[in-house]
Amino acid sequence: MNSFGKEGALKIALYVLKAMNQKDLAEKLENNVLPKACQRKFKFSLKQKFQFLYEGMARQGSPALLNDIFTDLYITEGGTGGINDEHEVRQIESTSRKLANQEVTINCSDIFKPLSRQGKQPRTVLTKGVAGIGKTVSVQKFILDWAEGATNQNIQFIFALPFRDLNLIKDKPLSLTELLYCFHPEFKELASTELDRYKILLILDGLDESRLPLDFQNNESWSDATKTSSLDVLLTNLIKGNLLPSALIWITSRPAAASQIPPDCVHQLTEIRGFNDTQKDMYFRKRFSNHQELAYKTITHVRSSRSLFIMCHIPVFCWISATVLETLFTEHEGEEMPNTLTQMYTHFLIFQLNVKGQKYLRKQSNVTPKSLETEKEFLLKLGKLAYSSLEKGNLIFYQEDLKECGIDISEASVYSGVCTEVFKEEWGLYQGKVYCFVHLTVQEYLAALYTILAYRNKKSKLIKYIPLHFENLSSFLKSAVDRALKNSNGHLDLYLRFLLGLSIDSNQTLLQGILMQKGDNMLHVEKTVQYIKKKIKKNPSPERTINLFHCLNELNDNSLVQEVQSYLNSERSHAGNFSPAQWSALAFVLLMSDKELEVFDLKKYVKSDEGLMRLLPVVKASRTAL
Repeated sequence: MNSFGKEGALKIALYVLKAMNQKDLAEKLENNVLPKACQRKFKFSLKQKFQFLYEGMARQGSPALLNDIFTDLYITEGGTGGINDEHEVRQIESTSRKLANQEVTINCSDIFKPLSRQGKQPRTVLTKGVAGIGKTVSVQKFILDWAEGATNQNIQFIFALPFRDLNLIKDKPLSLTELLYCFHPEFKELASTELDRYKILLILDGLDESRLPLDFQNNESWSDATKTSSLDVLLTNLIKGNLLPSALIWITSRPAAASQIPPDCVHQLTEIRGFNDTQKDMYFRKRFSNHQELAYKTITHVRSSRSLFIMCHIPVFCWISATVLETLFTEHEGEEMPNTLTQMYTHFLIFQLNVKGQKYLRKQSNVTPKSLETEKEFLLKLGKLAYSSLEKGNLIFYQEDLKECGIDISEASVYSGVCTEVFKEEWGLYQGKVYCFVHLTVQEYLAALYTILAYRNKKSKLIKYIPLHFENLSSFLKSAVDRALKNSNGHLDLYLRFLLGLSIDSNQTLLQGILMQKGDNMLHVEKTVQYIKKKIKKNPSPERTINLFHCLNELNDNSLVQEVQSYLNSERSHAGNFSPAQWSALAFVLLMSDKELEVFDLKKYVKSDEGLMRLLPVVKASRTAL
């Protein structure tokens, strides 16, 4: 008898028993058999949804089995409970040295296990991690392992409720049971009053993508799963434990948004740190499993640039690097390899344009200069979306967001080589389109590209966000430096690095003929370099100063760093004559070194308040500081 027949027979048996007034037998049968039949169907459905991974650009190319390519991530207990006011890339740079520390590490499947023998299972777990670090893939792996019967079989049902999908129904009144049925129709066969009879896990993935107010303080208390309310009331009461208190709750978020959840609602805090150094190498070996020489070349090149290697803690950046380097090593051997972030992302953009061209030019042989201009215009619109949403802090977009920037929906589908189009077919009744860039850093790169294009094309109708009353390129770039330094949380740090990198001739040569004509920039770039050095001497915050050194690196100026490296190589015992800028350069050199900072002894360098203030980022990054 097929599964449908079994379920039909079960329903008939329940009906007969109830008609015969055998309520006890009916309830026993319903409690034991119906949930198991529903669970089997539920697990099968989840396995179908989550067994594949579309790396990079969703729904394009051949999907890979998640179990074949999944590389374990570094997940740790705890982390800072407060708000981190650094740019996420700086957080990656800061924590890269902590991966070898003796911290409590957690397997993804053990996220709900108590951390001590005496402890009890936490109800609500909050997992933080920067954009692209692997939060959603970890959720996917957790669900797949459960659906395949490998782990966490004490949980009877898992409901995945991503915020990017909840946004699509944020104004629709629902009961909790209706919400779960909408996303997971397989659960509908169970009586709506029985939610608290089962061990349920609700996963609220991507808190940072939420467009709900989540008003914990003023929302009314709500405890009835069958009564209709607003989605915001349902979610805040779920997290508080007023609604379905027996359920487990797993929330994932970027660090900046995690503070939306009241601390007393979180019973266990974890942090995903991404790949450690060994896992980075493992990723590239898996990626190029059939071409070990290419894997070796890729690993060697990434390790040769400290800034690129640190960024590879982010799995998505590993994918971007692999995409670029594979193309350069196999199709453009002898061409200069990217050593800075701007170079890597410029190559990545060119690669994406080529992919789009190969895909669509087969269908139309009549490619004209006009079509090329249309492509440029679209990229300008895309940059406008990236820039305006960066200001708002948005990482995902819906149709209305695209329309505000003049992007037609069908146009976005055609150009999805750059703008990732994600069709959320897996979420039951709500199959809306959600748009996002491959990663936050790609968004920041395109925002910077848009800004410099806006400066060069002042008459464009598309440009309205950026003040353009600058005498020349150097005054334009100086203004961007000032603006980033005024931003206390480093929100514009990486955007500034990309903007400055895009101003130099070598990167504009790469883009020449596609987006911009190369200008005579050498004099303006040199003026900007001197301006940044003055800013370093004036002692802004240590964190902003570190980013200014990254900016100098993007502008191909390493003079301050070379001065300090000469001092370190000479093994002198004291640096009392260091200028403030040289102190900051020393901090940058120590932070970017590939040597482990076991013990940092400040006395080895200087006994001064100036030196201490400038070297604070190194003190924070050290295991032990004297």
